[in-house]
Amino acid sequence: MKREIVLGVDSSTQSTKVIAVDIESGETLGIGRAPHTGENIQHPGDWWVALRQAVREVAEPSYVVLAIAVAAQQHGLVTIDDSGHPVRPAPLWNNSEAAEDARRLNDQADFATLVGSRLVASFTIAKLAHLARTEPADLDRTTSAGLPHDWLNFKLTGTLATDRGDASGTGWWSPVQNRVMPELLALAVGDKAASRLQLPRVLGPDETAGHLTAEASEFLGLPIGILVGAGTGDNMGAALGAGATRGEIVVSLGTSGTAYGVSDSATTDPTGMVAGFADATGKFMPLTCMLNCTRVVDVFAALFGVDAAHALDAAGYVEPGADGLLLVPYFGGERTPNLPYSSGELLGMTYRNTAAAMMVRAAVDGVASGLALCIEALAAAGIEAPGIVLVGGGSQHPAWQRAIADATGLPVEVRAGGEHVARGAAVQAAAAVREETVEDLSRLWRPPVFAEIEPVPGLVDAFRLDYRKALIEARKAPSDRMT
Repeated sequence: MKREIVLGVDSSTQSTKVIAVDIESGETLGIGRAPHTGENIQHPGDWWVALRQAVREVAEPSYVVLAIAVAAQQHGLVTIDDSGHPVRPAPLWNNSEAAEDARRLNDQADFATLVGSRLVASFTIAKLAHLARTEPADLDRTTSAGLPHDWLNFKLTGTLATDRGDASGTGWWSPVQNRVMPELLALAVGDKAASRLQLPRVLGPDETAGHLTAEASEFLGLPIGILVGAGTGDNMGAALGAGATRGEIVVSLGTSGTAYGVSDSATTDPTGMVAGFADATGKFMPLTCMLNCTRVVDVFAALFGVDAAHALDAAGYVEPGADGLLLVPYFGGERTPNLPYSSGELLGMTYRNTAAAMMVRAAVDGVASGLALCIEALAAAGIEAPGIVLVGGGSQHPAWQRAIADATGLPVEVRAGGEHVARGAAVQAAAAVREETVEDLSRLWRPPVFAEIEPVPGLVDAFRLDYRKALIEARKAPSDRMT
């Protein structure tokens, strides 16, 4: 007997993952994966090819696919010409080339008040301004602009569409005012370009992007005409997939590290530490983001010739603090705090603390301490919770679980299932088929808790003091000065 399913897609910096979910029970039946380059500039066509590979890996003949939806990395800029092809490779969220453009736009308009977020290099509008400044001929060829998720929706349905959650990371759509801000777009690219550029249609939480076209059906091997859910950004998708739609602080450990909550009203933070995003349910999602997270451990693991899991295993036996070894993990610049030109700093090295396990421990501690500062910033913006829901690839390892609990001083719970971003997209697809709200279905399909970690009393102050000491020292270095 065939099972009716939906497909949820997570198109991230590192890979595309597609999960098959039973439409009735919410059970995850299988997963397909295909790698991306992992670089901070990627060609959108590669994501489309990766989607086909991952879909064909998971979509068994015994399944009847009823719908699909895409959650994807936020902020990246996809430029599209009048024939529907990408004009150029897409700069991603972790590409900091647009830092000066973000600074200029912030000087010209109060983005924190207008769109809920003070701009940093990650934001799409800053990347569009950078394109206008450095490659005006490519801007002239561009007829439409959107995000990675929007591009995949376009390939699936033939229509460029996004949702409130992902749109709120562009800088040209305001969750505060619930509309596109053409006057801000004009600051980025000029009046003429702003008036002709087509932007994605912004969908509500329970709308759909359309139906699978014949061309996409043939390419992916899926039934023509199936529903395509609205889709969303990866953080909004993870909240849906983990069932964390009210009251929790979510910390996501992936290529980037994010901390966010859900609010009933739009938030603004003039300091720029907290981005005032929308979520995928019709509410709002104040969010902080570190550009550097699990990849920092990957760097040290590769340095010592072991895989990341073995490196974390060894680090888990080392006491927090790594015997005085301090790491500021800003290997690729940083977003929270906004230090786009920073670099990593390793301080306090002695003959005792330079073993591989010590260095990996310092990497884990540095990231965990940075995320603790992110949670402090959320609290300053009025977003507090008694505990943390941990998601993302790093959430499965005990060393990360323990470090986040100890650095924040908050209990941590890890919910079963994994692949919460893809699962959130599956919730969107299934809600459309079942004619339910995404919020209701997210709660119904909330995964059970499989790990709970209580913080060790007294460690939180040590984490924060050591990290702040390291951050102060690193800021003295010329490579880490804000310019």
